[in-house]
Amino acid sequence: MTKIYVMTDMEGVSGIGTMAMIERDGTEFPRCRRLLGADVSAAVAGAFAGGASEVVVVDAHGGGGNFIIEELDPRGVYERSAGARRWMPSLDRSFSGLFQVGCHAMAGSLNAFLDHTQSSTSWFRYWLGGREMGEMGQVAAIAGYYGVPTLLVTGDAAACAEAQQFFPGIETAPVKKANGRNNATCLHPQRAQQLIRDAATRAVKLVGRLKPFVVEMPAEVKLTVTRADYVDGLGERPGVERVDARTVRKTIDCVLDLISF
Repeated sequence: MTKIYVMTDMEGVSGIGTMAMIERDGTEFPRCRRLLGADVSAAVAGAFAGGASEVVVVDAHGGGGNFIIEELDPRGVYERSAGARRWMPSLDRSFSGLFQVGCHAMAGSLNAFLDHTQSSTSWFRYWLGGREMGEMGQVAAIAGYYGVPTLLVTGDAAACAEAQQFFPGIETAPVKKANGRNNATCLHPQRAQQLIRDAATRAVKLVGRLKPFVVEMPAEVKLTVTRADYVDGLGERPGVERVDARTVRKTIDCVLDLISF
């Protein structure tokens, strides 16, 4: 059996080209939900075309509530993120590979659409085990805890380039290119979704060929924020050390605690 787990975000979805589009109270957000669903369905279809026996997809952007489930590929199984330690509730060692759909680059990336790491306003730089990374690296590290390799990333060109640096040999589907941070030039969604389907089909063939992204434990987690008051008080928590005005660090024994400040 070849089980594929799909992690999803929204900033890297095809057809989403401005920051205003993904604001939950904005007029275009219902359309963005459908664009997300179309990219998800393309990845699911591609996975099954590549030989997957089961595909589980988690609705994770902003804690979930984005999928219109009746519009998604009916062959998939769908769930919602369940908190910091359970981003991907069903993920376990029975899965053969991980797809990440709708990704964005880490905070501070040049010409990356809506680049950020967790918080667009407060988090500035994040390191795990001495390596700076964003959410894609974090998700891959959690998958690596279960022995599951990252096989596919879809998103803007900067996110795909970051993914290739972290996970050499993976498949990517760059569906748009950023012009600065808040605007992107997008492929037509139908063309982008075909790109995702094709990449997902090829990605399943990487099962057994790519290794999981594993961070050795114990590991240091370090976070620099944008303003000193965002970490006021954190240095007084057990195990947390304040390094300077805007930086804290701690040592974790399990990768599931990678955002446990």
